[in-house]
Amino acid sequence: MEEMKSDETHGEHTLIAVLGITTLVFLILVGVASAAPFAYIANMESNNVSVIDTDTNTVTATVNVGTYPVGVAVNSDGTKVYVTNHYDNTVSVIDTATNAVIATVPVGRWPEGVAVNPAGTDVYVANNDDNTVSVIDTATNAVIATVPVGREPEGVAVAPDGTKVYVVNTDDTVSVINTGTNTIIATIPVDGFPVGVAVSSDGKKVYVASGGNCTVIDTATNTVTATVPVGSNPSYGVAVNPAGTKVYVTNVFDDDVSVIDTDTKTVIATVPVGWSPHGVAVTADGTKVYVVNGGHDNVSVIDTNTNTVTTTINVGTGPVSLGQFIGPQQAQPVPLVANFSANPTEGKAPLKVTFTDESTELPTKWKWTFGDGSKSFLQNPTHKYSKAGVYTVSLTVKNAKGSNTVTKTDYIKVVTKPVAAFSASPTSGKTPLTVEFTDGSTGIPTKWKWSFGDGTISREQNPEHQYLQEGKYKVTLTVSNVAGCNTIKKTNYIKVTTNTRPSIYSENK
Repeated sequence: MEEMKSDETHGEHTLIAVLGITTLVFLILVGVASAAPFAYIANMESNNVSVIDTDTNTVTATVNVGTYPVGVAVNSDGTKVYVTNHYDNTVSVIDTATNAVIATVPVGRWPEGVAVNPAGTDVYVANNDDNTVSVIDTATNAVIATVPVGREPEGVAVAPDGTKVYVVNTDDTVSVINTGTNTIIATIPVDGFPVGVAVSSDGKKVYVASGGNCTVIDTATNTVTATVPVGSNPSYGVAVNPAGTKVYVTNVFDDDVSVIDTDTKTVIATVPVGWSPHGVAVTADGTKVYVVNGGHDNVSVIDTNTNTVTTTINVGTGPVSLGQFIGPQQAQPVPLVANFSANPTEGKAPLKVTFTDESTELPTKWKWTFGDGSKSFLQNPTHKYSKAGVYTVSLTVKNAKGSNTVTKTDYIKVVTKPVAAFSASPTSGKTPLTVEFTDGSTGIPTKWKWSFGDGTISREQNPEHQYLQEGKYKVTLTVSNVAGCNTIKKTNYIKVTTNTRPSIYSENK
């Protein structure tokens, strides 16, 4: 890989120096319903990006980009991915909804590190051969500023408040850029060929992978406060978990990842991974670390609870994917749900009913069916029912997310004055006699009052009643609805006898 710069003054650098790039742009954690985020792996030799679903750990898409893609950054809402194309001197912008490149932005020579500010408005690109940082306006996808930094800038990271950008330079410095003025406000000396950089979630610490160490910088004073030995030189990628308690550093020649406790500033675990690990990123929930193995064309997934590799995912050729290549937790798509109410839902003909759409997610189209053969395409229609009957109403709503239908069966009751009628079974027998009464009224009554002739009543539509004494019983049913009421009486309708006097009846008055 050294031939990549054989015509320049940097021929002594290894692949690691040539392709060095940032590891973290600060990832804002958003408290939303947790759909697993995606990881975007830049494959520099196959000129594409592998999209990994971190829930299933499978490649779900492959996106063609420019020549020799190296750096990756995902914006804070997970809608855009920015990929630096080393040989094309461009940045590809990927729309994550379609996994398609929607823009290609020219930048400086040999872009490598890339980071997005938390607001998603600006992208910072380290141009390794120009010794500059390009600032891209995401609204126009155009470079709006170029900031001179140190020699051969590699990694880039943005502070969580978006006010500062940290750029790692291979002249053993870190440039601090004020994002308000796009000027250098500090230059911090570090040791040993720095490459990757990450900022803690509280913005108080910056971690730099330099040589065989991880350098810790206090952002309040812009001074080095600790140097933690990790693997053999070179150390390359660095990532901080969301809680700020652990730092992960890839050691290219050792084929492992050092896990640093940020409180004690010591290595507490060393995790073997694949050949030549470069990029490293932590999921938004902090449970998994993804390590890009450039020599094996795969990605190792580390369980942060056990510090062991749980799976390996094959990707494209020559993966590097340096930067914050894992997106945030994605909001679960809120479904379009149809719903409605009506007023009134019952009345006598002709009945005028006002329907109110109560669907979620702002539908743009409506289709009502009122159950009497009529339709409406208004959001909140009024409909007149001319005939008595029970009507089922349906509403279908649509928007860009799709469509949904709700049906309310027997929802509207249009009535006339009811006419009471009923039957019973049996109508005679010995005590105790259980009789089932069946309402046969017309006109859609909504209330019922039964009198069984023995002093008891019921308000059920189809009651069951037990007679305990012999006699002849008059049964009365009164039915009503909003249109009126009606009563029917059946005298001596139920005849009850006893075993001792089967042929004698006493009329109940």
